[in-house]
Amino acid sequence: MKTSNLLIMLLSIFSVIAFATDNKISVKPNLEGLKLPEKYKDWRVISASHRTDNKSMRIILGNDIAIKASRLNQTNPWPEGTILGKLVWKQTTKKNWPTAISPDEFIHAEFMYKDTKKFKSNGTGWGWARWLGKEQKPYGDKNDLNQSCIACHTPVKGNDWVFTTPIQLP
Repeated sequence: MKTSNLLIMLLSIFSVIAFATDNKISVKPNLEGLKLPEKYKDWRVISASHRTDNKSMRIILGNDIAIKASRLNQTNPWPEGTILGKLVWKQTTKKNWPTAISPDEFIHAEFMYKDTKKFKSNGTGWGWARWLGKEQKPYGDKNDLNQSCIACHTPVKGNDWVFTTPIQLP
């Protein structure tokens, strides 16, 4: 993806974050008891990504621990207490700028929680959770819990189970 397209995507996504800022909904924890992090909507951006296979775009946010680690390039392993959030939208073509894409329907919010003691039994040191749609309905069932997340993240096991490459700021 060209740098100009990435910048357009980031700017478009930042403008959409406002949809959730005043959205006061009661969100239930997932089956493992993981809660949607409070004030995640105020977190800073670590990276952005675009999936061409399902035409979705996302921003990756981090709590203060994750931001500090990403800025210092200390992400393999990520420090204890890191929480990474990924907000995902379907993409659409902008009507007044047909060569640009922008966020459309919100799909889900997903989070990774680094706690090597709490998540020691799954072999990763991470806990995963996803909340679907604007209603933020917890995703998952008791027969899966984190197994599908672990299976998906196995190719990046050597990168502390994280796909995200933090953006480098000038």
